[in-house]
Amino acid sequence: MTAPTPTPTRRARAAVLMWTGAAVVLALIIAIALVAIAGKNSTSAASSDDYLRAGLNKPTADLLSLDPMTGEGTVTAPAINLTNENGTPLTLNRFRGKVAIVTVNDDQCTDQCALFAQDIQAADKDLTAAERAHIVFVAINANPYYPSVSDTLAWSKQHGLAALPNWYYGTGSPAQLSATWKAWGEPVELDPKTRTVEHGTDIFIVGPTGNEVDLATFGDESADTGPFGHGLAQIAVDALPAAQRGKVAGANLPAPLTDGTDVGATPAPFSLASLTGSGKVSTASDRGTYTVINFWASSCSACTTEMPDFQREYGQLDGKVAFLGIDVSDPTDAGRSFATKYHVTYPLVADPKGSIAGRFRITGLPYTVILSPQGEVLIRHPGTFTHDELAFVLQDLDTSLPDNDD
Repeated sequence: MTAPTPTPTRRARAAVLMWTGAAVVLALIIAIALVAIAGKNSTSAASSDDYLRAGLNKPTADLLSLDPMTGEGTVTAPAINLTNENGTPLTLNRFRGKVAIVTVNDDQCTDQCALFAQDIQAADKDLTAAERAHIVFVAINANPYYPSVSDTLAWSKQHGLAALPNWYYGTGSPAQLSATWKAWGEPVELDPKTRTVEHGTDIFIVGPTGNEVDLATFGDESADTGPFGHGLAQIAVDALPAAQRGKVAGANLPAPLTDGTDVGATPAPFSLASLTGSGKVSTASDRGTYTVINFWASSCSACTTEMPDFQREYGQLDGKVAFLGIDVSDPTDAGRSFATKYHVTYPLVADPKGSIAGRFRITGLPYTVILSPQGEVLIRHPGTFTHDELAFVLQDLDTSLPDNDD
C-alpha cells in the first residue's frame, strides 16, 4: 500500500497521515508530515512558550505532534452538519462556548481508531467535572460504506465511548461525508473492492468562539495512552477561558533518563528465570530486533483475552519481532498452567517479586512495552492490546513486516 499524494490543507499545512481500518483487514499506516508555517515569527517547531501555554512539557507536546496555531491568524473551523450516533442532528455551532476536539474516524476500525478511543477515555478521565461540561469530543465518520447511525453507535459502544456524555459521532450520506472531509482538509481514500478506507489523523482543537487553536495528530504513539490522554486533556483545557480551567489530572511524559523506562529511554538489559524452561532469559539477546514485552499474571482476567492474540501475532511474524512475557508476582505453577492453557510458545519469564515490573513502573496488568532494535522504549501501553491493534503498531514501526490479513 502506498500513501496518497499530499494535498495542501486550508492552512498551507500538508499532512498525509493515513491508515486503514476494517473489521477483518489490518491497518498499515504510512505517515508523512510536512509542516510549513507562514509568518515572520513562525518556526518549524513549537516554541517553549507554546508548550508552557498549553501546560505541557516538550516530550508530551512531541508525543501529540502538537502544532499550536500561534502566529497564523484567525482560522474559523469548518461547519459540521451531520447526524449523531443517536439519530439527532450534529452541528459544530451547537458547541459554541465549548472546546471541541474534532477528528475523522472509521466506524469499522479495529486497530488505530480503537487505540485512539482509549486515549479519549483517558483524556476525559483526566478532566474535572466542571471542565468536562465545557469540552466535547466530536468524530466525523470516514467510512461511507458504513454510514448508518447504527454503525457509529455500535462502534462507540464497542470501544467504550457511548457512555461518555460528551462524545459525538457524526455520520451522513456518502455525499455529506465527502463534503465534510473536504471542508476540514482531511484526505480520505476509498477502496470499493474491500470497502475499506484510508484517512487523515489530525486532531483539531476548536475553541469556544469556533476558531481552531491547536492541531495535533494520532498515530502509533497514541498507544502511550496515559501521557497522550493527559496531553489531549491539557490542550483542551488550555483553550477554555481562564475562569473555567482547573488542574488536569494525570502527568506529562517525563524526559527520558539514562537507564530509565519511560518513552525515549534505553533501559539496561535484564535477565529473569525462564517460566517454562530452564536457565535465564535476557533481553540483551533481543537487541537488533523490535521487542514486545508483555507483563501479565494468571490472576489477571483481561490477560485471558489478550494472551491468545499475542500468541497469534507472534506466530504470524515468524521470529521477525522478539516477544517476551513476564509473569508478575505469580506462583510458578499457576503461571506455567496459564501459559500451557493458552499454548504460548514465545519466551516467558517469572518476576515473582515484581522487581522488573516495579522498575518499569507497571501500573496494572496487562501492560505492554515495545523496544526498538537499539533497546529504546517506543511504546508504553496500559491495558489490553487486541491482535489488530498490536499488528498495526508493529507494522507502523517496521514496514517490512508482513501484513497478515487472516
